[in-house]
Amino acid sequence: MSGVKEAVAPLSLTSHPLQRAGAWAVAVLADRPAPQGATSGDLDAVVSRLVADVVNAASAGKGTAAYDWWKVLFALYPNSKATHSKRSRDRAVLEVSIAEMFAPELAGEPERPCTFCGAAATAVWAKSTLPLFDTNKALNTLPPGVPGWPVCRGCRIAMWALPYGAWVTVGSATVLSCEVGAAEREFAERNVRNAQRVMQLGFGGLPPGARAEQVAAHALRSLQPLLPAAATLWSFKNDNQDPWLRVTQTRRAVPLFLARVDGNAELRLGWLLLQRSLTRRDKNGQVTTSGPAEAARLLFEAEDGRSRSLISQLHYLLQDPDRAWRARDRAALSRLAFTYAEEVLGMKTDLKPVATVIADWIEHGSGSPRGRLAEYRSVALNDYRLGALLLQAHFRLTLDGREVGAQPQHWEPLIQQRPRAWEQRMLLAAHVLELLRERGVAVNDKAEEEVDDPVEQLLQKSVFDDEMGPA
Repeated sequence: MSGVKEAVAPLSLTSHPLQRAGAWAVAVLADRPAPQGATSGDLDAVVSRLVADVVNAASAGKGTAAYDWWKVLFALYPNSKATHSKRSRDRAVLEVSIAEMFAPELAGEPERPCTFCGAAATAVWAKSTLPLFDTNKALNTLPPGVPGWPVCRGCRIAMWALPYGAWVTVGSATVLSCEVGAAEREFAERNVRNAQRVMQLGFGGLPPGARAEQVAAHALRSLQPLLPAAATLWSFKNDNQDPWLRVTQTRRAVPLFLARVDGNAELRLGWLLLQRSLTRRDKNGQVTTSGPAEAARLLFEAEDGRSRSLISQLHYLLQDPDRAWRARDRAALSRLAFTYAEEVLGMKTDLKPVATVIADWIEHGSGSPRGRLAEYRSVALNDYRLGALLLQAHFRLTLDGREVGAQPQHWEPLIQQRPRAWEQRMLLAAHVLELLRERGVAVNDKAEEEVDDPVEQLLQKSVFDDEMGPA
């Protein structure tokens, strides 16, 4: 992963996600609107801040807040002068050795193009100071005679400002890449504040269950003017034995979807209900899993396809037999699902004809509506079994003399094994439940819940005001 471009300033913004995150962090720390606006004096000031924080963490005692920041550095630079087990504990010695890492280019030394920006560089760095720049289970596997990768001063500073602009945990860091730079800056601003909290209070100073996706969703929602913009989260650990990298991304329409949710009362209610359903508490009532953070996580899709889907989460929520949704709540969750499918996934299939067939069969078929709904629920996500139930319902309604409006073209996208088919089957279920609600068909023997005052109050503000406060 490298992005080479001519450097025209002491600090460049390249296409490499780690350098890019660090460059934005430098801009925030230097109070500049963009990395390219940072001056040599700004870089000197940022270096002073980096050296002081690194030395404080490297010499901190175990169990202190500063030691939590050392854990962050260890996860990113496990063999560096600041994290090695044989490092000096003398602050003066540490300060000199850390400051040397960010010294200006040496006159008379051979110059090579910087690995990141192409500027002249006399320093060469390897795995101990560059995260993810070597293979696993080795300190350095470069070819014989190759000391490392050339890195100019600006990019050296950026690669160590990285944890300020990233969402960090005890063992990993996550950076954001976005085609709109304003989102990257917003992400960096909020993470610089989080870094300050960690250094002052330890990880216990962060809200329980908070996640990078929540910070990223806030950054995407904050885009002004509102623009379609895809974003990618790069989560990694630079471990000596088992380094790893995980990549998740959003679709370009997500900022528009978030704005629509924020501006519509029914969609806001659906999002709040989703957040509350994902919140987990311990026996003392303390939050262990943040619902807002988990809901934001559903907006990101993993490269390997193993991430949870917002559509599937809403489907299982609507189908949960242990929840007695109010009619308004069910309608809000259903509309949230349909809005996401249409605006983000681009799905515009007409599901009403098939949903009407199933709803008619549940309402007018033999036996109880509750039993037929349970029968439909058991086959709703299986292409073949859903097709068999549609066939049964079609014949039953036809023999009873009822009109059946669904044609073969309406069935086709629901009973095939093809991309987006499973999501359409989930949306079909939401449509069926909505039709039953509109008709007043009783399929649940539980009473509706009373109006929840906390939810009513939360509806008055943005659902994307995260728990971490303003940047």
